[in-house]
Amino acid sequence: MKVRGRVFRYGSDVDTDVIIPARYLNTTSEKELAAHCMEDIDGTFVKNVRPGDVIVAEDNFGCGSSREHAPIAIKASGVSLVIANSFARIFYRNSINIGLPILECPEAVKNISAGDVVSCDLDEGVITDESMGKSFKAEPFPPFIRRIISDGGLIKHIEKSQK
Repeated sequence: MKVRGRVFRYGSDVDTDVIIPARYLNTTSEKELAAHCMEDIDGTFVKNVRPGDVIVAEDNFGCGSSREHAPIAIKASGVSLVIANSFARIFYRNSINIGLPILECPEAVKNISAGDVVSCDLDEGVITDESMGKSFKAEPFPPFIRRIISDGGLIKHIEKSQK
């Protein structure tokens, strides 16, 4: 699986309350969640994000509450990948469960800037900053998790497996 997009860059401790503010948690509409994604940390995100774009963040991305609305909002906004130094444990698992690719790669985070164009081969864990001409190696997920992500998340993977 390969992804490619422009980078939106954030710092450390981006919590689920700024990824999708609590005032919007009364909906399960992915479209509605996407319309408010990142608005409390980056008011321009929703009007500038395009399908395939990538979020790059520092430490502890997705900390805070255990809501799965946060990775849903990110994925529904069009983001194809989140790269960070580290992820909060529950956000990490929720991302896999809803089919949002995430990678931990401190070297990539250190070198990739906002606005860069990044491509990634998720099967190999190779992240390429096309703007700078540099590549970085992340630990790819094992094949069974890659299948869950490529199937669109755990529920869709189970449904597909039962057919």
